[in-house]
Amino acid sequence: MCAGSNFLPKEHLALYQACVLENDFNKARRIMSAMMPLMRVLEQGGKFIQSVKYGVTMDGRYSGEVRRPLRGLNKDDKRAMNQVVKTLKTTIASILAEDSAEQ
Repeated sequence: MCAGSNFLPKEHLALYQACVLENDFNKARRIMSAMMPLMRVLEQGGKFIQSVKYGVTMDGRYSGEVRRPLRGLNKDDKRAMNQVVKTLKTTIASILAEDSAEQ
């Protein structure tokens, strides 16, 4: 799992369910593939903590400001994070809907 589970719990639970409970690794790979752009955002650019805190705020919970000497995300970073999260949620919702329709 990853720090993204702090602000994308449903999507991370879907990955857990696919891997552990359903033993459906094809579905899990599709979910994980949808998560990879988020992993790149979190792991690149030296803004891991800022990105996680912003993600929590996007999820509707105030996480406070980052501690100095760090600075919060700028508007371009926030825009990129919003787009990645929106795409991730849409893609995983689609995977789960397809799976439900097949059953």
